Amino acid sequence: MKLKRASNRLAFNPEDRIIDIALDAGFESPESFARAFKKAFGQTPSGFRTNPAWGPWSARYQFPIPTRERTDTMDVTIAHVEPTLVAVLEHLGAPALVNDTARRFIEWRKATGLSPAATSQTYGIVHNNPDTTPADEFRFDICGSVTEAVPDNPQGVTTKTIPGGRLAVLRHVGSHERLGESVYHLYREWLPGSGAELRDFPVYFHYLTLVPDTPEHEHQTDVCLPIK
Repeated sequence: MKLKRASNRLAFNPEDRIIDIALDAGFESPESFARAFKKAFGQTPSGFRTNPAWGPWSARYQFPIPTRERTDTMDVTIAHVEPTLVAVLEHLGAPALVNDTARRFIEWRKATGLSPAATSQTYGIVHNNPDTTPADEFRFDICGSVTEAVPDNPQGVTTKTIPGGRLAVLRHVGSHERLGESVYHLYREWLPGSGAELRDFPVYFHYLTLVPDTPEHEHQTDVCLPIK
């Protein structure tokens, strides 16, 4: 898990020095870090930083999950939100490659200053179920709230609106890789007995903490299901 967090820092925090990432991960030297990193991911830390191979990286962290249903207590709350103008970078392709799209979105944020993470809310709109959708048809929007329409840019970021209205909200704590469990709980466990009806907008995530600033087990994400 230390290597996983280190790899996220390499990919998403290009200003962090590799030696600092290595020491923070508990290695005595950049050389020992590089050997362990290459053994785990098939790339050197510098190679991963330049051109991360997210496919093998994702496969490395696919752990068996016996069920999609959560057994702990999951409290769903009802909220009403106003429409949110967002800058959007659309991802089309394998779920394992969403991080490549995220890197481009972060580049846009840093280059323009129009949607800095410190003052902008971050969202992910899930258009397809990754468990049942062919990899090349999977769609996922990476979004950051903005106050005005986004001008043309080389990264391909556009402007959309997350509609306002009622939401069923479930707070997910922990790894993003297990967000599907919370989504399944909303659809399979909560919705049938709620009396609510779905609105014509997909489930989306509101990321309250961001990779790699927060340890994985402390990540907080609101899973938002638009309802009537």
